[in-house]
Amino acid sequence: MLDGVRANEIVVGAYTDGAGGVCPMLAAHRNGGRTSFLSFARAWDAFARTDRVRRATARELRVLDDLLVASLADEANGATDLGAAIADHRATVARRRPELVARRLRPSVGVRYLRSRREDVSPADPGGPRGAAGAGARTAL
Repeated sequence: MLDGVRANEIVVGAYTDGAGGVCPMLAAHRNGGRTSFLSFARAWDAFARTDRVRRATARELRVLDDLLVASLADEANGATDLGAAIADHRATVARRRPELVARRLRPSVGVRYLRSRREDVSPADPGGPRGAAGAGARTAL
């Protein structure tokens, strides 16, 4: 992508501008990079704060170039170990997850009513007469 950004006219807000300008992803593709990260395209347009097609400013190109160079340097130093990042994320989520406690729920009003009258509740009709009418009938009462 770095070679593509440096070799092409870069635009924001669209894939191409019809006058030779291309987005960074297309520039990367034209220079041998085979990526298709839609999230990058959205982030690039959000960074540029645009909803129309225009050429990228010198500042936007400098920031993109600097970030790509930093990303390549991190990759060369082994800082982008995806497996380690996933394991770290899972450990963080596990530390934050509260312990689940199971408890018995009371039966619904219809089931208690039927059981008090000593009528059987079939699995097909868990809520008694109202259960057969569907969830809408149970919630409307």
